[in-house]
Amino acid sequence: MADCTLRSLVDALDARYPRAWAESWDRVGLVLGEFDSVISRVLCVVDCVPETVDQALAVGADLIVAHHPLLLKPVSSIAPDTYKGRIIHRLIRAGVALHTAHTNADVANPGVSDALAARLDLTGLRPLVPAEGAAAGDGRGLGRIGELPEPLPLSGLARLTAERLPRTAAGVRAAGDPERMIRTVAVCGGAGDSFLSVAARAGVDAYLCADLRHHPVSEHLAEDGPALLDVAHWASERPWLDDVAAWLRASFPVDVIVSDLDTDPWTVHLASEPTAPEPTASVPPAASEKENHP
Repeated sequence: MADCTLRSLVDALDARYPRAWAESWDRVGLVLGEFDSVISRVLCVVDCVPETVDQALAVGADLIVAHHPLLLKPVSSIAPDTYKGRIIHRLIRAGVALHTAHTNADVANPGVSDALAARLDLTGLRPLVPAEGAAAGDGRGLGRIGELPEPLPLSGLARLTAERLPRTAAGVRAAGDPERMIRTVAVCGGAGDSFLSVAARAGVDAYLCADLRHHPVSEHLAEDGPALLDVAHWASERPWLDDVAAWLRASFPVDVIVSDLDTDPWTVHLASEPTAPEPTASVPPAASEKENHP
């Protein structure tokens, strides 16, 4: 079997997740690497951070396929004494290429939210926000709406979510009546509070995403919007890596490893415990009389 080159992998990734599908502010595609280099092992990660670079070097990966862009915001230097510069220098010295599929993978079908929906066994999937210009029926767009196999109370859906998604310190939070019955669910991998009103208009019973904030959630519930489930950003996008890995293995003669390193920045989550009221000091009658009658 012929060697697999970086160029062939990049061409295939760009065909599956076209760069034109990415948001205008996004930065996707090949970040670094020699097109003619031979790729035999790929590491799929959510974040290209020092820990996943360590992993790539430890397992002998030739290519990292990441979801989040390393160079999303412009930089004026990649000097080795800068955070991103250190990563880039390490990858170049080790001969490890880096490719990113971000919002172009979010809107793809199958894409990031399809993998998230599959963890909950949702069926009858359709986009929460159809992609602009997408052909009717092609299923592209941000987020997904589907139905649970059977209705669950919100508390039960929260438990199912905690069981099916990777474990993180942040865990799963739910907002709404715990006994509210849920059948139709919208999901969105990554930050999703910009689609709260879209989920409400869609008439779903619950909406699951990451990075929900206090005031938008409070106002959403006050307006009788769907119940909400908030999960760690990394956990919501990690399922997509399995899909990418399976496709790469089926398409190319390469070994593909999926990183389970939890790169969510939150590392500790402690629930507040109710505290007993401070004991009220009592004044003995004799002392009271002495104070009042010198």
